Amino acid sequence: MPKIAIVAALEREVAELLKNSRRLEREYYGRKFACFEREGEVIVCGGVGVEAARRAAEAVIALYHPLLVWSVGFAGALESNMRVGDIFVPGFLIDARDGSRMEFVGGNGTLLTFMSVADAQQKSRLAQSYAAQAVDMEAAGVAAAARSHGVTFRAIKVISDEMSFEMPEMTHFVDSQGRFRTFHFVAHAALKPWLWPGIARLAHNSKKAAAALQKYLSDQGEAKNISEAKTV
Repeated sequence: MPKIAIVAALEREVAELLKNSRRLEREYYGRKFACFEREGEVIVCGGVGVEAARRAAEAVIALYHPLLVWSVGFAGALESNMRVGDIFVPGFLIDARDGSRMEFVGGNGTLLTFMSVADAQQKSRLAQSYAAQAVDMEAAGVAAAARSHGVTFRAIKVISDEMSFEMPEMTHFVDSQGRFRTFHFVAHAALKPWLWPGIARLAHNSKKAAAALQKYLSDQGEAKNISEAKTV
């Protein structure tokens, strides 16, 4: 059974990892989850938002019994010196729903889980209110599931939008299951050419961030394999 379960929101965040994985559709409490198995790991893309992330984490823990659960994916910068492609491994996590704070080993700085996509003004307010370095929409849900089952949690995020970047309105295009309605978003943007430059830049940034995340996770895996080989 995999030792590590990776919970991401969307497949495009971990697309390179999925290329070398075996895809299985598994069911948990009446919901179907696409699980991507690879040596020592299983990846599940549970959708956007804290509730979708928690459902996916609960499912993968029940189905695979991992020793570690990672929340992996994109995050927005809450500090002006953070750039697209920067890897952020926090030591603290704040859930904006109730202000609860969680600490875990192996990281530095604070990640905030917020309930919607934050634009530039919102990110500035969040930075002042929470003294966090980055914001996402899923980590607190994954952490809650891991904590309830006594499984070690870790967050590994990559910056996909900088603090001053003006995100297009995307929250309304996420359905109740956490799925991003791409067709509806494209149809919405097609009639608003003033949105096109920002969307193009977001697509470029997302591709750059995904590549940086893939390299970091691959390097982590190689370092782990070398360490294990030395102990044999």
